[in-house]
Amino acid sequence: MTGKIGAFDLGLVGIRSDEEPSVGAESTDFTVLRLARNIFSRSSVGMIYQNRSKSLVGEGSNQAWGMDGVFAFNDETTFRTYYAETQTSGLHGLDASYQGAFRYTGDRYGMTAEHLFVEADFAPAVGFVRRDDFRKSRGSARFSPRPLGIEAVRKFTWEASYDYISDAAGIVETREAQGRFETEFENSDTIEVSYTDTHDFLKEPFAIAPDVTVPIGGYDFWNARTSLRFGPQRRLSGTVFAEHGAFYGGTKTAVGFGGRGSFSGRVELTPQFSFRPGLSVNWIDLPQGSFLTQLVTTHATYTINPKTFINALIQYNSSNNGMSANIRLRWEYQPGSELFIVYNEQRDTLSPRAFPELDSRAFIVKINRLFRF
Repeated sequence: MTGKIGAFDLGLVGIRSDEEPSVGAESTDFTVLRLARNIFSRSSVGMIYQNRSKSLVGEGSNQAWGMDGVFAFNDETTFRTYYAETQTSGLHGLDASYQGAFRYTGDRYGMTAEHLFVEADFAPAVGFVRRDDFRKSRGSARFSPRPLGIEAVRKFTWEASYDYISDAAGIVETREAQGRFETEFENSDTIEVSYTDTHDFLKEPFAIAPDVTVPIGGYDFWNARTSLRFGPQRRLSGTVFAEHGAFYGGTKTAVGFGGRGSFSGRVELTPQFSFRPGLSVNWIDLPQGSFLTQLVTTHATYTINPKTFINALIQYNSSNNGMSANIRLRWEYQPGSELFIVYNEQRDTLSPRAFPELDSRAFIVKINRLFRF
């Protein structure tokens, strides 16, 4: 349930999953409560509470709570912060996380400053954390002039950033410095070159590919990348890139097409039908072995009418020999209310059969309804 109560925005989710003894899954209840309120003209504060009756870490149940704030002083200047804690049966202490992040996004100048801390036992069982037991500090600065004397160029961008990540004991895990130069043309095409210098410390062996494991230790490596991004107004848009550099004691070379988010590749066949192809090929040569990885994706969208569309994502990943498909129908049957029909399938391409063997399959129907009162 979502909506407003007076000046507050409210979100409430309740889920119960059945037990499945064959895989050791117990019947579990999930609860999430979110409450937030806008303050001043551009800012907000809020809180969240989560509960999982059977946790996958520790013993028994898991609870999490947190408070957050977004303070926007103007269109360019924003400060974000949060503080959160978890409580898990069987785990005691070291269960907090907090962040403070400042961002200035002016047209000519920009800068960011961020500090994030996640303790070793911080474990929100409704959701996830990508990394635990670490401190991250990050800063960046940008200069983006618009040259009046160069007719073909809309903007130049010089940007430098520095990331420093350590564990709670102060041992450096990752240290990365990057410099980037970008030229944006008046036709919206963009050329970018970047150079990254990285130090990475592995506390335990890292299986990077079948039969190839990177051992414990500290590694210093670099990466040079260049890319050309075609403007979104073109029938064929997206990013073509190439990169090369040192990598965990060896080398890595990659080429590809596609991109992420709004920069992803796109081919418009008709106003109603388009697809977004993606290709990434990586040649990696390490002291422990050499290998090639390939990632191929195709994301097609067909718009039936302004309220209904079908999209399909098909992906092949050579690193896990997997082929997956996701097909989704979305219908907005009335403003704010939607019906989704989703089909997912995962297959193993190493199957001795002529066609990849089925690993898993799912059929999902989701409907939501907006009530106005």
